[in-house]
Amino acid sequence: MAGNGAGGERAMSGTRVAEVADGIFQLTTHIEDIDFGVNQYLVLGEEPLLFHAGMRWLFPQLADAVAGVVPVETLRWVAFGHIESDECGAMNQWLAAAPRSTVVQGQVGCMVSIGDLADREPRPLAHGELLDIGGHRLRWLDTPHVPHAWEAGLLYDETTRTLFCGDLFSQVGPYASTTADDIVESVVADDDEMRSVSLSPTSGRVVRELASLDIDTLALMHGPAFTGDCRQALLALGDDFDRRVAAVLGPD
Repeated sequence: MAGNGAGGERAMSGTRVAEVADGIFQLTTHIEDIDFGVNQYLVLGEEPLLFHAGMRWLFPQLADAVAGVVPVETLRWVAFGHIESDECGAMNQWLAAAPRSTVVQGQVGCMVSIGDLADREPRPLAHGELLDIGGHRLRWLDTPHVPHAWEAGLLYDETTRTLFCGDLFSQVGPYASTTADDIVESVVADDDEMRSVSLSPTSGRVVRELASLDIDTLALMHGPAFTGDCRQALLALGDDFDRRVAAVLGPD
């Protein structure tokens, strides 16, 4: 996602805070001049975790929003799906504000980027490795190049059956905190224009594998938390990825 330069300004709404699953708070900021929303997710527990660090210029507003739920200095983990400004731009600001905090991400991300970018050594997670934060059990899932970047991955909260699915199902415009309405149709139309997903012959399979999880909520980064048929939504998105790849590759 595009950000503004250091010291620049953007027209944006205040950050909305809503509990979208037990102990999971969605922090939503609508950036008006690009008509795009950005979510962070604060997961409470003995060791609170923030999924998506947000952009550097948004940090003061996000810190205020977090402070309305828990003291910022109590954050223990800062996590994100891949290296991009809206995912990890404010990473080091969170590390400074929460002295006991550590960045946690996949092994590839820690090896190729985060070990150098972060002000403190990160905690790498292997595919399928569990992070127990006391109250929530979060499992790291490698999803290379889905939606984009080699180091891409997602977190699945086994406790609330919530999949923090990052840029999957991204939509433009304002949105409610949660929805059970269809989230696939608009995403298919939007991404045909935006072309933000790194499609490959394996993309559909990776998304369909996620559908095998027991999911009650899809915690989107750019859209509402989805509480409808999560399995069917993932299967439909995987099928659409296959359709778009086939359209490029042509018949066998």
